[in-house]
Amino acid sequence: MTDMAKLDAALTPLGLRALGHFATTSADPGAGKTLVLIGPDEPHFWPHFSRAPEMSDGQPDPMDRWSKRVLDDVAKQVGGEAFFPFGGAPYQPFYTWAQRSGQCWPSPINFLVHAKAGLFVSFRGAIVLPTASAAMPAPPKPCDTCAAPCLSACPVKAFADGYDVAACKAHVASAAGTDCRDNGCLARRACPVGQGLRLPAQAAFHMEAFL
Repeated sequence: MTDMAKLDAALTPLGLRALGHFATTSADPGAGKTLVLIGPDEPHFWPHFSRAPEMSDGQPDPMDRWSKRVLDDVAKQVGGEAFFPFGGAPYQPFYTWAQRSGQCWPSPINFLVHAKAGLFVSFRGAIVLPTASAAMPAPPKPCDTCAAPCLSACPVKAFADGYDVAACKAHVASAAGTDCRDNGCLARRACPVGQGLRLPAQAAFHMEAFL
């Protein structure tokens, strides 16, 4: 069994999946290896995570703590090393790593869009495997043939000139922002790729954390 196959087998029971990978260079955490980006396998992820002890222990950052616990364990199983997009400096370049995988690209609102997960792509971590793996076939870029509904879906035009985080947060926290708060970002939900994969309870969890 290859290292990638071992990793897939370890991730599936956790509701996680590989979202892309690339061969590492001397500028990465180890040259001549494979860095694999890992994120939720939606809609299977939320039912699994919602039963995790971190969700009910009353401590902050339950998803980050769960991710650290399970991915460190997975990394040990496959003889690799785990890295995370949280936990403080030095921050790992996940945005750049995602583009290097050939499975993610900047969208019209500059959030990453994934070939299968769309604008709801997210990364719980990355694992560097000890061996090199062949690159995944490059899929078509979804935005090349899309009318960009994400640009017009935001009620407060938070993406009209970069990303107005303050305007976005103010809207989500207001009475007018109930839909975004309860069901997830309207701009992200407008993306035709991956429609319906993220469950409302999961979207609400992330929006609460955002505020």
